[in-house]
Amino acid sequence: MLRLQGKIAIITGGAQGLGKAIVKRFVEEGAKVITVDRITPAYGIKNMEAYKLDVTDSEACNIFYNYVMSKYGHIDILVNNAGITQDSLTKKMSNDQWNKVIDVNLTGVFYMTRLIGPQMEVLGKGSIINVASIAGEFGNVGQINYSATKAGIIGMTKTWAKEFAQRGANVRTNAISPGFILTDMVKDVPEEILNKLIDKVTLGRLGCPEEIANTALFLASEDASYITGQIIGVNGGLCL
Repeated sequence: MLRLQGKIAIITGGAQGLGKAIVKRFVEEGAKVITVDRITPAYGIKNMEAYKLDVTDSEACNIFYNYVMSKYGHIDILVNNAGITQDSLTKKMSNDQWNKVIDVNLTGVFYMTRLIGPQMEVLGKGSIINVASIAGEFGNVGQINYSATKAGIIGMTKTWAKEFAQRGANVRTNAISPGFILTDMVKDVPEEILNKLIDKVTLGRLGCPEEIANTALFLASEDASYITGQIIGVNGGLCL
C-alpha cells in the first residue's frame, strides 16, 4: 500500500538537493506534490507540479496558497526545506549576508506555515516537516546566520506542534536535523576537508539525500502517527 496515496504535499526548495529527493520519494508513495522554488526544476515527473515562488515574498506566498486551495481544496503535508547559506565569521559577516539567510531560512518558513498550519487545524489533520540542521543544535564556526535560523526552526517546530493541535486537531509538526549529506554543495568541498568531516561520523560515511527523504516520508505517513514536536537527527552518529 502506498503510504501517501491521495495526499496533497507542498515541498519548498524542491528543485534540487534534499528537496528533489523528497519530491521523488513522496510521488513514489502516491502523493500529489507541488514543489516550490525560485528556480524551475530541471526534472519533471508524473504527479509533480512545479511552481516558481520566492518564499520570502509574503504576498506571493498568499497568492500561491490561494491557488493551491482553489485547485486542490486542501493541503495534507508541508515540507519546509528551502534554505541557503552565506557563510562568514561573525566579525566579517555583512548585514546582507545575515539578512538573506534569515529571510529565506526562517521568515520564509514562517510565511508558508502561517498559511498552511491553520488550514490543517481546520481540516483536523496534517503533517508539517521542517528541515533543520546539526548547525542549529550544536552551532558551527562561520555559520552564525545559518545556525541561528536552524535553531529558530527547532523552536518553531516545538511551538507549532503545540499550537496547531491545541483544539484537538491531529496536526503533527516535526523537524529533521541532517548531518553531512552528499548534495551538490558538498561535492564541491575539497577532498581533504571532506575526509576530515567523514572521520567525525560514527558510520564512516556521508549521508545520501534519499536517507533524508525516507525520514521525511516516515514523518509524513501514518507510521509516525504518535510522533510530534520531535527533532529527528539523521547524521550517521556524528553527534553522540
